[in-house]
Amino acid sequence: MKNITFTMIKPYAVECGNIGTILDIIITHNFKIRAMKYTRLSRSQAEKFYSVHKDRPFFNDLVEFMSSGPIVAAILEKENAVNDYRELIGSTDPAQAAEGTIRKLYGYSVQKNAVHGSDSDENAIIESNFFFPTFERY
Repeated sequence: MKNITFTMIKPYAVECGNIGTILDIIITHNFKIRAMKYTRLSRSQAEKFYSVHKDRPFFNDLVEFMSSGPIVAAILEKENAVNDYRELIGSTDPAQAAEGTIRKLYGYSVQKNAVHGSDSDENAIIESNFFFPTFERY
């Protein structure tokens, strides 16, 4: 694999029927999908995935939200994947996100901001490994 990033389409965006349109935006911006699954995080899986935030006041709400319904997890490949994807998704707060970004188009609030995106190359690998064994990557 070349340069990768990890994304999740979050429960609210899934519930609103935005999987296809979000994936279309990702593909249109020249990301290749190297692994993808439709799944639901248990509370313990969400706690483990977001453990970096365990001491933050929003941790419990985040864990509850992320385990509240199905998500789509994916590994994306592209040169400069992390930075390009962060630009494509926009600010964590959809109200502050640039026009045309995924979060501006499909986010509802800071928590229900449509998608997760890795914030570094190192975290992209850690997050990808959390969801996908090597044999599930193409």
